[in-house]
Amino acid sequence: MDFNQPADQNLFDRATVVGKPHARIDGLLKVTGTAPYAYERHDVIAGQLYGYPVGSAIAKGRIVAIDTEAARGAPGVRSVVTTLDIEPLGIWDYNVARLFGGDVVEHYQQAIAVVVAETFEQARAAAALIETTYERDDIDVDLEAGWQRLQGTGEPSTQVGDVDAAFESAAVTLDEMYHTPSQSHAMMEPHASIVDWADGGQMTVWTSNQMIEWNRQSLATTFGIEPDRIRVESPYIGGGFGGKLWLRADAVLAAIGSRAVGAPVKLALPRPFMINNTTHRSATIQRIRLAAGADGKLTAIDHEAASHTLPGGRGENATAQTPYFYAAPNRRVIHHLVEMHLPEASDMRAPGEASGLMALEIAMDEMAEKLEMDPVEFRVLNDTQVNPSDPSIPFSERHFVECLREGAERFGWADRNPTPGGRREGMWLIGHGMAGAYRGHLNLKSGARATLSNGRVVIETDMTDIGTGSYTILAQTAAETMGLPLGRVEVRLGNSAWPVSSGSGGQFGAASSTAGVYAACVALRQQIAERLGVEDPEFRDGNVIAGDDVTPLAAISEELSAEDSINFGGFQTEEYLMATFGAHFVEVGVHVATGETRVRRMLAVCDSGRILNPITARSQVIGGMVMGTGAALSEELAVDLEHGFFVNHDLAGYEVAVHADIPRQEVVFLDTVDGVATPLKAKGVGELGLCGVAAAIANAAYNATGIRVRDYPITLDRMIDRLPPV
Repeated sequence: MDFNQPADQNLFDRATVVGKPHARIDGLLKVTGTAPYAYERHDVIAGQLYGYPVGSAIAKGRIVAIDTEAARGAPGVRSVVTTLDIEPLGIWDYNVARLFGGDVVEHYQQAIAVVVAETFEQARAAAALIETTYERDDIDVDLEAGWQRLQGTGEPSTQVGDVDAAFESAAVTLDEMYHTPSQSHAMMEPHASIVDWADGGQMTVWTSNQMIEWNRQSLATTFGIEPDRIRVESPYIGGGFGGKLWLRADAVLAAIGSRAVGAPVKLALPRPFMINNTTHRSATIQRIRLAAGADGKLTAIDHEAASHTLPGGRGENATAQTPYFYAAPNRRVIHHLVEMHLPEASDMRAPGEASGLMALEIAMDEMAEKLEMDPVEFRVLNDTQVNPSDPSIPFSERHFVECLREGAERFGWADRNPTPGGRREGMWLIGHGMAGAYRGHLNLKSGARATLSNGRVVIETDMTDIGTGSYTILAQTAAETMGLPLGRVEVRLGNSAWPVSSGSGGQFGAASSTAGVYAACVALRQQIAERLGVEDPEFRDGNVIAGDDVTPLAAISEELSAEDSINFGGFQTEEYLMATFGAHFVEVGVHVATGETRVRRMLAVCDSGRILNPITARSQVIGGMVMGTGAALSEELAVDLEHGFFVNHDLAGYEVAVHADIPRQEVVFLDTVDGVATPLKAKGVGELGLCGVAAAIANAAYNATGIRVRDYPITLDRMIDRLPPV
């Protein structure tokens, strides 16, 4: 099915199933502990052995020798394979670092060996006996030094008008620096895989991965075999946040181990290995300059940022939102990549916007203060309905101002104390802050198979559910399209034997995959119509209705199956700019003696097209709000500048926020649809819930204390020496 023009009135506007609050189909399995996650899938194949990884102890250099004699002689050990035993493996398009093979070390904890044994404990104990000799190269992992080298150089990605002239003539200007740290995905479930490649022929992989087809293609490239020889299954994923988009060492080492011992091997990455071996969000340094007239209208935006990456990587483009979010006739945007031999920086929930809005939305508040304007009104004044860099391109739908107005009303923004440090309750300074949210919308081709059997419809697609509710919204889509109750739809996900979907990531999963299921169901409807000899029937209440003829779907005795994909037309990107919007409002308390910041209440108002399921969508947004709280107040991967690794590489030293840290969270979805986006008129929301949250907290902390912190996280040491007397 081609989606090559905006959706008009269609069956989803009746919203009998889609858009309604339905409990998650997989919820019972999750809460009872019976959902089969990758490492727990004991029944998929017999005779599983255990693998344990060994990582490099240097950040850059060469491996001279690996002594495995003691490990090979340890109890229960079946095999030890080192990176020196095989030629360098291939690298697929979206992987940056080589995952195994050869003597070159590119980052700390790069996988250099795998031990396979009869038990996990035996494999782990033997791995500790391996001794490695290195030739260490010098490293430079100082992002600040890289920024100093690159600042003011390079070609801007966006340059409109004369920024420098606008600043010279502006009534009010702002020029500030902001720093965000490296962050870890810190998902609950580790990277884990079971691989059966016993004979070196057909490879079967049970894994935790967000993108089934990408995973299959990358395995094929890595091992130099045909994709048709690989089957990948990932029906349940215990969180990913972008950290499981790409092939990682767990599957590669399990495959190598399986081939070496002639038996299936299961392997999970230990938490320290996850943080230093897999991917993370890069730190950023950002300089933001704003210029405005006395009326508060922005005349220029200048955003320059730097992030780090392994050679060939993408880093974290913190300027991603700046060309589009606010109006200004003059703008300049540039992002510098600083190559460093730190562990690989790559996509993490809302890559780019999450870090960029941590800075931009503080800068907007600082500018509002200089102009003596309310921060909400300042943002309203600088709204735009078109691409500011190309006014001929409108937004498909943009209701940012409505988000601001609705949020301000519900939060009680007008009743706040606008004077920083002006409200105190006992030992707590109370503050209120807000920030805008922006996340671009993207669609990817997505397919599915729909089968009618005994009055029930089965949906099969390699789409994944990373805790987002894919099972439920895909079932709702099929039920709406086929005119069935939700209980008569079964959804099967996460298997490379099924049609290729968009996968889960980039906030494109829900909108793209539901459109793919719709396409498959439309194809099935056509088959049913042909089988019954009717034209353009209506599917409603479990029946096929054509004039006076009513045929129950359950009365169709033969099994019918149809497969199709949704292909998104170029009109979306050529004629429109698509994005999602929101506004976050936060109340915090800052302890006057310790500088501890506690979030007391949060409100998010979201403009994200049709909400497919308010329960699962709300879950995504409040999860993003919690994640943003961690980004604001506690999360920071601390870099050892001498040895090039993240020191706090476990969940004791890397501190994430949890729902219990926030007493009250409220989420409001605007009643909007976007016919340009998909046939369902839906867009993603899971990453929007994170965008802008940290800045709203930072702005609230400033309002509470009068202390402006521009370096995240906002830990007590950044405030305590400037707090008022107890």
